[in-house]
Amino acid sequence: MEGKARGRMKPGKAPETRGREPAASAGTSDNDGRVRVSKLLSERGLCSRREADTFIERGWVFVDGQPVTELGTRARPDQEITLSRAAREQQGTQVTILLHKPVGFVSGQAEGGYRPAVALVESRSRFEGDRTPIRFSPAHLRGLAPAGRLDIDSTGLLVLTQDGRVARRLIGEDSTIEKEYLVRVEGSLTPDALARLNHGLSLDGQPLKPAQVRWQNAEQLNFVLQEGRKRQIRRMCELVGLKVLGLKRVRIGGVRLGNLPPGRWRYLAPGERF
Repeated sequence: MEGKARGRMKPGKAPETRGREPAASAGTSDNDGRVRVSKLLSERGLCSRREADTFIERGWVFVDGQPVTELGTRARPDQEITLSRAAREQQGTQVTILLHKPVGFVSGQAEGGYRPAVALVESRSRFEGDRTPIRFSPAHLRGLAPAGRLDIDSTGLLVLTQDGRVARRLIGEDSTIEKEYLVRVEGSLTPDALARLNHGLSLDGQPLKPAQVRWQNAEQLNFVLQEGRKRQIRRMCELVGLKVLGLKRVRIGGVRLGNLPPGRWRYLAPGERF
């Protein structure tokens, strides 16, 4: 914490959930190595940066057992940072929704006259095969945001979540979660071009990470990526002379689209993990 941070702390009861983590990559820090508490919370996967600020304002964050209530407070990466029971309980009520986004919907905010995908999440469009015991509530739409994106002309699995931990795992800078796509293409593909799709292409002057690309059938390629540049697959195909006719995301990490119909959604099941 900056300066005499402990002097600014109010005495309070130690949190009921705690855990010490090894030093995280600190990023920007002050001269004595202290880092914003909100950044440390995010790096340790305890909550998102946005959630951290809210929790700090409510007095739900503790550094070495002492409550932190001032935004911008810093701590050493080796200090114990914990969340109160109230913060954990709030996180326990946050939902993650799996949506089969149809073509013609944008992933995020409405734009160009097109509706956002979140507009499809309503009681009547819930997948009949959803076996989770969660009862739909309008409160589940509050703060619901896409963790990743699908282009307007693409379809398939889109994750919408209230949980910043889920969002960070899927789209954080250090995320290595695989995304799998079925891509219908037009054109010929030589063995050398297929090898370049797997590794060797660059976009915007930056080399792409290795991918896994193979023929799914005579008309479709199967792509598995660990990154998500803007319109990446379409641009990769253009570089090797292919035209994309259709693109569907069928898997994110360990979660599959399965038999979820277009325009329908379901809750992430308790046992499912990305």
